[in-house]
Amino acid sequence: MTDKKHFFIRDHWEYDGAPNQKKDPESGFDTRALQSGFHPYRNQNDFNSFTPPLIQSVTFPYESFDKIPCPVYGRTRTPTNTVLEERLASLEGGEACITAGSGSQALFELIFTMARPGDNVVTSLNIFGEGYKQATDIFPNRCNIDFRFVKDPADPNSWAEQIDGKTKLVWIETPSNPCLFITDIKGVSDVAHAKGVPVLVDNTTATAALQRPMEMGADFVLLSISKFLAGNGTMLGGAIVGPEGLIEDIRWNTTEFVGAIMPPTEAWMTLQYLETLAMRMEKHSANTLAVAQYLNAHPRVVQVNYPGLLSHPQHDLACRQMTGHGGLMSFVVNGGITGAAVVMNGLELIVHAVTFGTSRSICMHPPTITHEHLTAQERKQAGIDDGLIRLSVGLENTRDLIADLDQALAKMV
Repeated sequence: MTDKKHFFIRDHWEYDGAPNQKKDPESGFDTRALQSGFHPYRNQNDFNSFTPPLIQSVTFPYESFDKIPCPVYGRTRTPTNTVLEERLASLEGGEACITAGSGSQALFELIFTMARPGDNVVTSLNIFGEGYKQATDIFPNRCNIDFRFVKDPADPNSWAEQIDGKTKLVWIETPSNPCLFITDIKGVSDVAHAKGVPVLVDNTTATAALQRPMEMGADFVLLSISKFLAGNGTMLGGAIVGPEGLIEDIRWNTTEFVGAIMPPTEAWMTLQYLETLAMRMEKHSANTLAVAQYLNAHPRVVQVNYPGLLSHPQHDLACRQMTGHGGLMSFVVNGGITGAAVVMNGLELIVHAVTFGTSRSICMHPPTITHEHLTAQERKQAGIDDGLIRLSVGLENTRDLIADLDQALAKMV
């Protein structure tokens, strides 16, 4: 275990340009999803168990005054969370990982640890709604940390233009929620690194099963564990994967005092769900492509956003960056909010809910829920039309999903 005293020497972690070292490179992805962080033989002295342990304890006893262990208290680390953190770091190819109470909390803790008043973060409008709220309200108004939105996120040079001496982080979300915009990870990483700035990629939509941002130059990965990683809508959690120094800085200088952790029960549940991640993402991708192709040919559908379609403007880039195109898509219907309401209220199999990445198919209306805080002009710039419906395609039979969409679309006048 890491000695926490080492990380109290500095005020906060500084980027030195050193690359992450991949863990378990000799093992395949499916093997690491099952074995990283815990093996019945290797960990037999710690836990005589076939499955990863659930250690539901707030504190951990120690025998000697001068030998305080890690973990010692549940705000910083538990044995169960440690297994999950090692597994996620291995899957993403990073040195270390820290879990958090949600993906939004993980983002907050990363920026809160890295940036100081007067610093800035460069990003685009292609980010999740709660992240936008942090970028335009929470951090600027309460921490004096500025966020700069690039004008043309498809052009790496547009990102470079926003970076200056006070930039602490470049933040990419790709594929983006809800419009599935694909950002060039390598291109943006190259221009950011040329100016000495690290890059964060939100890999929630793709997961490491389909996309490995660190292999393309990213320094950190943000994850909402609640989405495809867990895959069934039963728990909340988030994580940051990155260099060990930064991760331990977050752990000991932010999380320990903020205290918004991922409980060990949720960590244990996630470990069970990760065992089927690769298979689930393959099925999600196949189902979503079939649904997207159906919608793309429907006369009442104006536009379909899915990087697996040849018509997607960044299809070629998506094919270079991803091994599959995932389970999230969106589509636009005529009639704005009224048209979207008719279709969504007409669905019988597909459920209305404010999440995505579950085994059951889910739809929601981004302009009035997740991205309501954007101005009308910002929503237009990000491609969030009033008639946009976000659709998280689950693991059901695609014939049933298409039949449900077909009867709902037929109700439009």
